[in-house]
Amino acid sequence: MMNRREAIKQVTTLLGGVALTGSGLVTAVARAHARAAAPRAQIGSFTAQDIALLDEVAETILPETKTPGAKAAHVGAFMALMVTDTYDERDQGIFRDGMRTLDQAAFMAATPAQRVARLEQLDREQKAYMDARERGAPPHYFRLMKELTLLGYFTSEIGCTQAQRYRETPGAFEPCVPYTPGEASWAAHA
Repeated sequence: MMNRREAIKQVTTLLGGVALTGSGLVTAVARAHARAAAPRAQIGSFTAQDIALLDEVAETILPETKTPGAKAAHVGAFMALMVTDTYDERDQGIFRDGMRTLDQAAFMAATPAQRVARLEQLDREQKAYMDARERGAPPHYFRLMKELTLLGYFTSEIGCTQAQRYRETPGAFEPCVPYTPGEASWAAHA
């Protein structure tokens, strides 16, 4: 799968677009995290079972290591909220069809190794699809799931404060900071 360093690079690229799109996405993400943390049985048309599936997909992508995984950050509920609140009908349909595909493949009954193998295969499939698709063609469902997993995790409190280094208030400007391989990257101000 993807290691945390690759995930951080991808989410940094993803969040780099936030500066160009304004604060609307930032506001939506903040609201989604607050709502995702609240216990509930259903989010929009997503049932508790749907959210559990999304949690397992997200946890397979970003499992618990020395830091909490995606499930601890309520990424499944975050994904359901973002799809419900921000995706157009076409992309919602693609996302839901992808969930059905995973459900029909018995993703929840699979062992952790089988889940990783399935998501690695889907990642290769979505990469080939996205590289070959024409402009305006719909995205691959796993691409949507993976992007929401990264966005949900690295914008959550857990992602910002435990997976990345974080300071509530910035200190002195240090243009050259020594880096030790394996060290967490810096989180933006939350």
